[in-house]
Amino acid sequence: MATADVIVVGGGVSGLGLAWKAAQAGRKVVVLEREARVGGCLHSARRPDGYWFEMGAHTAYNSYGALLDIAVGTGMAGKVKERGPARGHFGLLRNGEYRWLTPPRILLQLNWLEAAVHFPLNFLRKKDGETVGSYYSKLLGHRNYERLFSPFFAAVPSQKADGFPVEGAGSLFKKRPRRPEFVRSFGFEGGLQSVCDAAAAAPGVAVEKGVRVTKVARAGAGFVVTAADGRSFDAPIAAVAATVDQAPSLLRDDFPALASAIARVRTVAVESVGVVLPREKCWMPECAFLVPIDDVFHSCVTRDPFPDPRFRGFAFHFKPGLSRDERLARVSQVLRVPAAELADVVEQRVVLPSPVLGHAELVAEIDRALAGQKLAVTGNYFAGLAIEDCVLRSNAEWARLGG
Repeated sequence: MATADVIVVGGGVSGLGLAWKAAQAGRKVVVLEREARVGGCLHSARRPDGYWFEMGAHTAYNSYGALLDIAVGTGMAGKVKERGPARGHFGLLRNGEYRWLTPPRILLQLNWLEAAVHFPLNFLRKKDGETVGSYYSKLLGHRNYERLFSPFFAAVPSQKADGFPVEGAGSLFKKRPRRPEFVRSFGFEGGLQSVCDAAAAAPGVAVEKGVRVTKVARAGAGFVVTAADGRSFDAPIAAVAATVDQAPSLLRDDFPALASAIARVRTVAVESVGVVLPREKCWMPECAFLVPIDDVFHSCVTRDPFPDPRFRGFAFHFKPGLSRDERLARVSQVLRVPAAELADVVEQRVVLPSPVLGHAELVAEIDRALAGQKLAVTGNYFAGLAIEDCVLRSNAEWARLGG
């Protein structure tokens, strides 16, 4: 049986954020990751020639103070890359027609008569108990919301966001203090996954990849973590940073109330396709992303804000239910390149939380089930899906257990 001070199940940004905090406190940490890479939803697809593009999260901001703490502590701060001019250009695809917009021009797509009727009456409306759909429909008018804002909001979490709480736990947007010594929006050399790679290589952190954990159980005053290959890992502190669909099965036997609460978090599957094209084959103007109206994908996010003289990269985030051939056919249509000529195709399926009203109460129930135990649970299904939400949850859990 392998031993450590802390065992972390899951090598995404949440698990590695907690592992890095524990290692900074002098603990010996073992991270068990079921995939062949670390990063989770921070997935930077990389070619052998060094070109990379994002398949998961695409952007970080200087309001992500907890993430920047890891970047500074691991020496990644010097590899921050500012997003270029393409970040201010967006595409809107409706009925086969493309419109290329900047933030001010997006507002020109509004029906201003409808907005003028609704906005003055609802400008000071409280957000308590409101969903994204209910709040913004009242603020801007139902038709404005459905034809424009609903698709743009869906592009952020790669799922329909109408039912998300408009504020609090599970919300999309939060105000946070900015760190002015860093540029406002950025990535890293090699992609956002690079900060996870750096955390995984930090002193005191040992990562084992390709390990599928099957159970987290009590063992005396500590915990034993069992893997599918028959190995077990023992530690006085354990942290579960597995995805929301996988965590309940790991905890069900010894922590049934905790597992039951996590299992009630709503989820949605997102199937993504990434491709790289030579610049000369790309018809599309440089932009940050393309948002379709009433289509089979939620967004197409580009690498254009980090321009490369040779290539352009595109990640399409699809609604569930399509076959692989159907996804590739739609990518081919949008990019105007025959499917057989799509190069460096990367495919990914993730299960994401889909929070609704009452999510804060569900998080509180999870925390009550954890109270008094040296067991942490972290991930993207607490405060929200943003990178910073994940790292802040991990920081709070480590402060509770070992800070």
